[in-house]
Amino acid sequence: MTNVALKNNNNTRRIHPQVFALWMGFLSIIMMFIALTSAYIVKQAAGNWLEFVIPNSFYVSTAVILISSLTLHLSYSSFKKGKEFLYKSMLVVTLILACVFIIMQYKGWFTLFEGGVDMKGNPSGSFFYLITGLHAAHILGGIAALVVALLHAFTLPFKPTEKRRVRFSLVLQYWHFVDILWIYLFTFLLFI
Repeated sequence: MTNVALKNNNNTRRIHPQVFALWMGFLSIIMMFIALTSAYIVKQAAGNWLEFVIPNSFYVSTAVILISSLTLHLSYSSFKKGKEFLYKSMLVVTLILACVFIIMQYKGWFTLFEGGVDMKGNPSGSFFYLITGLHAAHILGGIAALVVALLHAFTLPFKPTEKRRVRFSLVLQYWHFVDILWIYLFTFLLFI
């Protein structure tokens, strides 16, 4: 992954404060989704649960987010190696894929809604919209971070400094996190 430790004067390694803060944010997000998936299991066991087929657009969005993680990782590696064109182009591709992910999620929600799965009726639909919607909100946060990374890429002179590497590393770690989180959530919703 990325180098998250810094050397201090005693030649020991410590975690970068911004990385530590990001990881603490990850923990709180993980706890929230564990609580939601636990509540899902409890409510499902209570009965009166509507079974429905997950629309194909959610499968497509899963492939899209996996590819976007690869393109962002390639962008980060290219940044560190001084390959400006690949760094910038893969960053643009990642942003496009992130937007496609959101569009495919919306398309999936619309398909479900047209099929009679809404938030008012059965709790299964409510949980599905809540879990996938909260994840989409975290993706929107990642899109904002990608936009800032793009602004830095195209407005600042290309110079792979340590400060910019750490900043880009934070975006990369967040994006990988929401990717892994989606794989967990989608697998959970598919098989539970």
